[in-house]
Amino acid sequence: MIPSTPAFLILGFILGCIPSASGKLAQSRPNVVLVMTDDQGMGDLSCMGNQILRTPYLDRFHSQSTRFTDFQVSPTCAPTRAAIMSGRFPFEVGISHTILQRERMALNITTLPQTLEQAGYKTGLFGKWHLGDGPEYLPQNRGFDEVLMHGAGGIGQYIYGDFKTNLKNTYFDSVLLHNQKIVRSQGFCTDVFFGASLHWIEKQLKMKNPFFAYISLNAPHAPFIAPEKYKKRFLDEGYDQNTAGRYGMIENIDDNFGKLMTQLREWDALKNTLVIFMTDNGMAMPRIKKNRQTLTPFNAGLKGAKASVEEGGTHVPAFWYWQGVLKEGHDISALAAHIDLYPTLCELAGVAIPKSKLPPVGRSLLPLLQNSKAEWKDRTLYFHRGRWDDGRWDFKDREKHRYLKCAVRTQRWRWIDNQFLYDIQKDPFQKKDVALQHPKVMKNLCQKYDQWWESLRPLLVNEGLDTIAPEDHHLIRLENQQLAEGKIPLLEARN
Repeated sequence: MIPSTPAFLILGFILGCIPSASGKLAQSRPNVVLVMTDDQGMGDLSCMGNQILRTPYLDRFHSQSTRFTDFQVSPTCAPTRAAIMSGRFPFEVGISHTILQRERMALNITTLPQTLEQAGYKTGLFGKWHLGDGPEYLPQNRGFDEVLMHGAGGIGQYIYGDFKTNLKNTYFDSVLLHNQKIVRSQGFCTDVFFGASLHWIEKQLKMKNPFFAYISLNAPHAPFIAPEKYKKRFLDEGYDQNTAGRYGMIENIDDNFGKLMTQLREWDALKNTLVIFMTDNGMAMPRIKKNRQTLTPFNAGLKGAKASVEEGGTHVPAFWYWQGVLKEGHDISALAAHIDLYPTLCELAGVAIPKSKLPPVGRSLLPLLQNSKAEWKDRTLYFHRGRWDDGRWDFKDREKHRYLKCAVRTQRWRWIDNQFLYDIQKDPFQKKDVALQHPKVMKNLCQKYDQWWESLRPLLVNEGLDTIAPEDHHLIRLENQQLAEGKIPLLEARN
């Protein structure tokens, strides 16, 4: 049992019940569209203050949404995805890295889509899975009815299990897995994933099926590749190729998000559809070069970025929109997190979370969505970058990294590496370490963290696995088998 989890919440899950959030939202059964981008931080939107980017559609969405202004995720991508799918902190479901089979989500959990299926929802994944590519780990076997995905952690990551053909194609005309068949797409990857999701959503609307569409993009993760028309403005203004590529990817995401919202509006679906936009971790961007200048990328004032346990590594945008139901232009300041999506969406769907050895430990956000001033008890969130003993970093022993790149967050405090303490309510940009002024807080948070750390020993099920050669990865074997039997067919055009 996780020490910070209230006993009444654990009891509720054991009994297969959901703590009730009184009001009209519980069991309202909306469709859900979750759009999550990869490595896009708080400062990677013009509505958040970026003066270089132009993101008019997401800016408009932000202005119309209910916004969680203190929404926390994990420092890197696979861990955040695991938290969403399981409702638990990533280490608790075996995720301690993004590679080396340590991104495999434990098989003894009932996933979010599996639970939503029990409520009659159709479920679709479009883009990045990154929770294991072996047969039993694939999303088709973890609750998703429709799947269009790349392998590994990114398109072209052949050594970690993505299709070999993508070494040449990368983000254009990529080879993907569509349900049980490998296909070749046409066009830029983000366009493909949005196009496929819209095609599937339209089908569900026509059949009047409630649905959960998980549009999980690989952009704007490196390599920084974008269609030329999205790079042109930046290059014309003197920016370097990396900046043009990465910011071009973000502006392409913005255009696709605009198309998504336009279609949902034309289909008259927004009255019964919750649309969520978020990102999986903090910004990952090199220094910007413009002509002869070198500039620091805008990060909304936050300290740290991807793979750090500072605010800039785990504090991300979270915009929620449901036409006529959620308040527009409204902020919720209570501490929320990725582990909360599972219980929230299940309560909306009116489905009890099944009994399991690893039930969700997050909280339903419905009380806050109905009343941002609702009682919301303080909580303890745990973060760790992981990545020990992976060769590249020359880490040898997990225990040596107990206090290396770790953090605890409460509503007020951010404790880091058992050395630093920040009063986030007074100092959101982490300008002043106050550890020496608050020894009791330091001791209390360290004790909680140690108790959590000790609970992980039987749960880190992917440690010490043998390295898999590229040609032995499951998806690459499927690719070779399909090539031996004939050509890889084209995915039906869906843009």
